[in-house]
Parts: sequence; structure tokens; C-alpha cells
Amino acid sequence: MSAVPGGVTVVKCGGVVALDPAALCADVAALRGAGHQVVVVHGGSADIDRLAERLGVVTRHLTAPDGVTARFTDQAAIELLTMALAGVTKPRLVTALQSAGVPAIGLTGLDGGLLRARRKAVQRAVLDGRTVVVRDNHGGRLTGVDHRLLCALLADSYVPVVSPPALAEHGLPVNVDADRVAAAVAAALHASTVVFLTSVPGVLADPADRGSVLPVCPVAPAGPPPYTGRGIGLKLVAAREALAGGVRPPAVTARRRADPVRRAPRGPAAAEGPHPTAGRCAAPRWNAVTLCRVVTATGERALPA
Repeated sequence: MSAVPGGVTVVKCGGVVALDPAALCADVAALRGAGHQVVVVHGGSADIDRLAERLGVVTRHLTAPDGVTARFTDQAAIELLTMALAGVTKPRLVTALQSAGVPAIGLTGLDGGLLRARRKAVQRAVLDGRTVVVRDNHGGRLTGVDHRLLCALLADSYVPVVSPPALAEHGLPVNVDADRVAAAVAAALHASTVVFLTSVPGVLADPADRGSVLPVCPVAPAGPPPYTGRGIGLKLVAAREALAGGVRPPAVTARRRADPVRRAPRGPAAAEGPHPTAGRCAAPRWNAVTLCRVVTATGERALPA
């Protein structure tokens, strides 16, 4: 793949962002016009919940011992998730991108074995103050991204639109967290940056106060994230994983602003120069640092073309 001026930008959206993607799509079109390659990774919690209500499927969320809350995925839930993401959220995003002049191709992690995972059939959760074991889990931990398919699409000027589920070792689908998928995709492509769009202004010191956005959120190299409210915990875990994978400091930013991706605050590169393995998709890879400084949404500096 020939070099591009802006490298690869990975954008994660989901939930209410995926319900109204007009601003995101216009931003992706502008980024491509400025010479950037873009991969969109999405979840779709709102669509999953709506479909569950229509079909009468009861959904559950569990809180892990580290305080991070995530969807519990039993057999019914993995079928529901696949229907919602592949049949509702992804077509909405792909058609909106096409309408914005962006040639988009929708993929789940099953297509071409794009996302590989290891199933976690047993999960620990905190219920009524006690740590318990929950079985029949069809969720998993992401173990690999096949970058070749994404690089081939990017080389042909397409924008891949990627979502769970992933393919587990037993050949069946498992749910994986879309934020962590975005981090893994960014690392696999040696992306220049990854931006997590969220319905809140950024990382909040106080989840009840939308004005308490942190300019920079230090995250330890291991252990639980420092903040978990309003669904931010997994985004911080994913941001740490992206940085450890060689991506420059990620941004967690609000989707309600104009140009949500281009105006996402950018941190400095994590090293002075490119990683020796740079060039998988002709984008620079930056060395990781031991303390992740996640840049949040207070800055208003536009991404240079």
C-alpha cells in the first residue's frame, strides 16, 4: 500500500452515535478528502436493546470485580447481537457513509476470520456485593486481527465498517467488546490514531457532572481503570491496549460536536520516531509508553490535513 499523508485513523462509534451517524459520516468523508485512510468500528447497544424489546428477549449486564460493566452474552444474546449489529446498525452506517460519498464495506469479525477470540464460558461478576461465577457465557477475549483483509480494502480506497461478533476457537461466534476491537484493529494496522466517540463529553471525574471532563486521564499500565461511570471503563481499558499496541495517545471525545473525529483532541506521539515495524499499511507505528495518557474532549484543536 502506498503511503498516505495522514496515515490510518480508526474511529469507534456505537450506541446513540450509531443511531444518528450523519456528523460522523461527513467527518469520515472530509478525512478521506484530506488523504487519510479510515476504518470505522462500531457497536450498537441501542439497536440491540430495541431489538431485544421487540423480540421479548431479556438482556443482562454484569459488573466485573474491577468495576467495569459489560453485556452478558448467553446463547439468545449472541444471536440477538449478531442480528442487531449485522442487520440493523451496520446497514445504517454503510448506507449513511455511501450517501456521504464514502465507499464503505460492512464486515463482522466472522467475515474472512477477521476477528479471532477465545471464548470465556465462565465469567466472574459482582452480585449483591458478592463475587459469583456466571456460566453459559458466549463472550470472549479478542486474540487476533487479520490485518490483510483490511489492508486490501484500504488499498482499494474502501472504508471498512467492522463490528463483533468474533470467531472463537470452536468455530462459533462470540461477543467481544467493540472498544477493544477498535484498539486491536488500530494496533494491527499500525494506525496513527484511534478516536472513541461517546455520548458523554469525555472522561468525567464525576459521572453526574458533565462539566467535569478531564483534559488528560492517566491510566496505569495494568489493573482496573480509574473511572468506570457512564460506560467509560472499557474505553479506558481499550485506550490503554491501543497505546500498548503502538498507537499514539487515543482520544475519547463527544459525538455531539461538529466534526467529532477531526476535532478530537490529539496527544503527542508516544515516541520521537516510528516503530521499526512501521509500514503494515504504510502508516507510522509509535512506541508505547508505560503510562497511558488518554487525551479527552476538552481541546478544540482540529486535526491537520
